[in-house]
Amino acid sequence: MKFLDQAKIYIRSGNGGAGSVSFRREKFIPNGGPDGGDGGNGGNVWVEAVDGLNTLIDYRYQQHFKAPTGGHGQGRQMHGAKGEDIVLKVPVGTQVLGEDKETVVLDMVEAGQKELLLSGGNGGWGNVRFKGPINQAPRHANPGQEGQEMWIWLRLKLIADIGLAGLPNAGKSTFLAAASAARPKIADYPFTTLAPNLGMVDLSPGERFVIADIPGLIEGASEGAGLGTRFLGHVERSASLIHLIDGTQDDVAEAYRIIRGELDAYGEGLADKQEILALNKIDALTPEAREEKAAELAAVAGRRPMLVSGVSGEGVPELLRAAWAEVRKTRGEIDEEGDEIETFADGWKP
Repeated sequence: MKFLDQAKIYIRSGNGGAGSVSFRREKFIPNGGPDGGDGGNGGNVWVEAVDGLNTLIDYRYQQHFKAPTGGHGQGRQMHGAKGEDIVLKVPVGTQVLGEDKETVVLDMVEAGQKELLLSGGNGGWGNVRFKGPINQAPRHANPGQEGQEMWIWLRLKLIADIGLAGLPNAGKSTFLAAASAARPKIADYPFTTLAPNLGMVDLSPGERFVIADIPGLIEGASEGAGLGTRFLGHVERSASLIHLIDGTQDDVAEAYRIIRGELDAYGEGLADKQEILALNKIDALTPEAREEKAAELAAVAGRRPMLVSGVSGEGVPELLRAAWAEVRKTRGEIDEEGDEIETFADGWKP
């Protein structure tokens, strides 16, 4: 299925049904009086976050969503039916933005979350509502209230426990394939990955987390260069980052500085996320080259990187264990020292 992470759509709630002007006319009942019923309310427009979706592709082929009008009132004080509601089903992590593409209207972060976007118009009153001791035969009714309309943007930000960051050809897709059952496209040229990929890492039956591979970043990505900021948003919701550095390139320190600079420039808290630094593709390096590259990274990052190879699998289990520890810290299961945090029956934590 084609990945689509943003879409612009038009939504409109239904108009209210018109009230009825009617009079009761039956044999043996003189002066029956008004009996026009009310119109029904127009349909509402809702948005709901559901499991099982990971793209907005459904909104590429249909961009207009209009709720039906409420039923009109009838004689014998029969009210019109309410218009059916429209429910826009979106993946978890979808943001609803205004037409300016900046104002956040809603943020759908939990499965089952359902929010009202537009309310339908109220139905008009029938003439029975206007009868009184002075006006005993009203000959007018209210029309239904107009519905609301607006253009909105849907923007998907994937929710993952760990996000993979790195320059193009850093080996992120290969690492994802080695760490999970995901099968992203892998090739020996930059920008092989054109859309984010999600993978479920299973360390054991009780140790599972989601890892997200985003397309490679280049210098200036925070200003729109390359694939730009479009996919940087997918790591906003990641609890931690794995920063992969291609060990076969000449200047690993410069590669680290480029990615860190883009994360800082983008903002949204990306630079403050806990980062696990890893030197990738060590299967292509001699033991001496490994130590030299690791020392260069340690000098610029202030900590020694982990050594991994997505091709041979060397170091991958250790890196995944380190990532799992960060996930547990984010979930509040262990503290910064790695000790278990006791949770009581009512959910209270010390």
